[in-house]
Amino acid sequence: MKKILFVSSEAHPLIKTGGLADVAGSLPIALAELGQDVRILLPKYQSLKLAEEVEYRCTIRTDNRDVNIFETRLPETNVIVWLVDYPDYFGAPGNPYTDEFGNAWVDSAERFSLFCRVAVEISQNRAYLDWKADVVHCNDWQSGLVPALLTMEPNRPATVFTIHNMAYQGLFSKEDYFQLNLPGQLWHPGALEFHDMLSFIKGGIACADHITTVSPNYALEIQTAEYGCGLEGLLHHRHHELNGIINGIDVDIWNPGTDAHIAQNYTDKDLAKKAENKAALQREYSLPEEPSVPLIGLIGRLVDQKGIDLVIDCLDSLVNYPMQFVLLGSGDKGFEHRLKNLSYLYPDKISVSIGYNERLSHLVEAGADMFLMPSRFEPCGLNQLYSQRYGTLPIVRRTGGLADTVVDALPHTMADKTASGFVFDEPTVGAMLETIKRALLLYSNKRAWQQLQKNAMRKDFSWRQSAEQYLNLYNHL
Repeated sequence: MKKILFVSSEAHPLIKTGGLADVAGSLPIALAELGQDVRILLPKYQSLKLAEEVEYRCTIRTDNRDVNIFETRLPETNVIVWLVDYPDYFGAPGNPYTDEFGNAWVDSAERFSLFCRVAVEISQNRAYLDWKADVVHCNDWQSGLVPALLTMEPNRPATVFTIHNMAYQGLFSKEDYFQLNLPGQLWHPGALEFHDMLSFIKGGIACADHITTVSPNYALEIQTAEYGCGLEGLLHHRHHELNGIINGIDVDIWNPGTDAHIAQNYTDKDLAKKAENKAALQREYSLPEEPSVPLIGLIGRLVDQKGIDLVIDCLDSLVNYPMQFVLLGSGDKGFEHRLKNLSYLYPDKISVSIGYNERLSHLVEAGADMFLMPSRFEPCGLNQLYSQRYGTLPIVRRTGGLADTVVDALPHTMADKTASGFVFDEPTVGAMLETIKRALLLYSNKRAWQQLQKNAMRKDFSWRQSAEQYLNLYNHL
């Protein structure tokens, strides 16, 4: 049994801003089910949604500050969560990265530097918790100082650093570095210094024993200038200690056979029942209830990364085909307005819901026939996994985790029953439109379409499979 300290800035359902929270709230549970002793370390934000009892455990002194450690559990599990309580940094309203008005915290470097120091103390059994880690698993830039600081410790645990998104790096000034009272020995290009700046993420990449990303393809992509964000050289240098492990999904929450959010439960054995969800979705979005018209769904942040501009530019042409399109998301106000305008222009074809709604997200996954995800880059992606589980065939760009998890419907993949969606290569309107047209054409062949749905629904995207790969890595280290 390994003692694993899982260090993360967010964990669902306690606090969530993105996919990192889903990983931190699921992978430790899967590891615990494999018999491992996993503890999650998380800041005690004011906005935490705490459903379980919280108890004070100890006070430790680090960097001339007294920091309290509280203990709770992930809801409905036995996985222990240790909360780093320092009200000056984590006691104000807002989320982990912005205040309640959406402005980035001006003291992010101080906040997460202290968080990393506490992680080191706990991992080395200097926090009065009678627990010493065998492995410290760090996630994204907010925990990037941990592997660097641990290189200076005798008898340290093994370290793993997972990159969820290279675009966020935790870059701060040289002055910040010295104000943070960080060890001078770490101020060099082989550790925390990046073009005369402090880079939290570089600490993880340069100093961890092993680096992972959330898909094999993304692990290759970040070794190139297009996706490496200036660190591609270092990542390529460390490619022997770098690999990708696909994220899993919660197959209990995302299960069309038991999902309480949808109009009608169904499985791959009774796919005809899926039609009731389509009718419910059309009613929800005030679209004509036409069972034979293919319905395309999209859920996501309305930002350039997600290829939303391609979708908008494509819709003017797409409305000339028999189809309907529904969208659930929010983001760039310009994109929001343009999408709303299209829904006013084509009320029988396009319907848009700005914002996020958990129930509606499940209904879109269950009710749509296809799910559009034309990301410019996508480290792993979750919606294409949900879609396949619900027999809603994804249309994706061949990038990152999308390339690893969706098998294009081509003659040979349809013959061997591995095909589970539709894939295009170039991030252009033309390439996406041609692939959507290919999907619309195949939709008219009900027998072939149903086989694709069954292929998709029978794929295993559970966290157990991912957890076994991480456990093999820990044992190897």
